[in-house]
Amino acid sequence: QAQLVESGGDLVQPGGSLRLSCAAAGITFSFYKMGWYRQAPGKQRELVGEITRGGTTNYVESVKGRFTISRDNAKNTVYLQMNSLKPEDTAVYYCNADWNRLHYWGQGTQVTVSS
Repeated sequence: QAQLVESGGDLVQPGGSLRLSCAAAGITFSFYKMGWYRQAPGKQRELVGEITRGGTTNYVESVKGRFTISRDNAKNTVYLQMNSLKPEDTAVYYCNADWNRLHYWGQGTQVTVSS
């Protein structure tokens, strides 16, 4: 049974940093492209960024230069380092695993950026 578990969400002040983690189980993690998505209240879920099997990353324009995705295949974990956080980054952040028409989602972790 595939399972993705996000953690690390919190309340943080504007300009602050957070690191989200997504631990995977039940899949061959190294095969999967891993993505981070977010959904703000009243908005559609959007891709934040992703990392391929080979470690190539890409990001939505609004987070470029502030967010960094990395993966540790030995720990079956993908990370999202978020710096210079803004109120508009407030959302539930979801982890996604994608490979060969298989897609899995985590339950999400809340990030709130507010003073």
